[in-house]
Amino acid sequence: MTTQIIFIVWRESVEALLVIGILNAWIGHDAAYARGRRYLWGGVLAGLAAAVALGFGLLEASAVLSGPGLEYFQTGLVFLAGLLIVQMVFWMRRHGRTLKRNLEQGLGDAARDGRWWTISLLALIAVAREGSETVVFLYGMFAAGPAVGTWSVLGGLAVGIALAALTYGILQLGGRVLSWRLFFRVTEVLLLLLACGLFTTGVGTLVSLGLIPYMDPLWDTTWLLDDASRLGGVVASLTGYRAFPDPATLGTWIVYWGLIAMVFRRQTRRSNAMAAVSAS
Repeated sequence: MTTQIIFIVWRESVEALLVIGILNAWIGHDAAYARGRRYLWGGVLAGLAAAVALGFGLLEASAVLSGPGLEYFQTGLVFLAGLLIVQMVFWMRRHGRTLKRNLEQGLGDAARDGRWWTISLLALIAVAREGSETVVFLYGMFAAGPAVGTWSVLGGLAVGIALAALTYGILQLGGRVLSWRLFFRVTEVLLLLLACGLFTTGVGTLVSLGLIPYMDPLWDTTWLLDDASRLGGVVASLTGYRAFPDPATLGTWIVYWGLIAMVFRRQTRRSNAMAAVSAS
């Protein structure tokens, strides 16, 4: 579980730092834009406050609910976390290449019109979006997995944020060490595997709640990797692997990866069409 916390916080923090870094670099390239820096950090603080408020809201909702109501609520958040992860991956694939250009163009227009609050709004949206997604992801993972100690959570958060800052610094050095393209390609595969794990866990919970009928496992791969072991448990939580998959689990894998492949093909066709139009 700590590994998942570190990975999610690391990836989400890097995305937030990417937007903040673009905004800060744009402000720094012209002395006339210096006043925008306080708007930037005001937006960052507001975004963090929004994410913290969501976290407290989820905890309060959990405290109010009990019994089956709490199980349904937590299962719903498991599925929501998986959906948000998939949405985030494909959003970055679609907008990542033009993110810097679009942000700087919008900032230039805002500066000319004196709309400095736009910087605060962009920073708030970036931080609140990534922070809120992190809160939902982590809550979904806590609901799907075993109990985790407070110090493990805090340690995972601290390590994830520190790794994000280090990664961002390395990425700023340029493609000689690690490129943004490689970073996002590797982490999007890991995120899609993690989302598969969440969906698999969610479907398993629906089976245990009686909403999906239970059926006998189709095969046994404990000889290869037992998901009840320490290593197998980590792999299972990060990828959705099960040593005793039942038909519901197998169906989840087929539907999930089939939909992912379909969306990948659709995005590729759209990108190729746009490239052809630009070249003509």
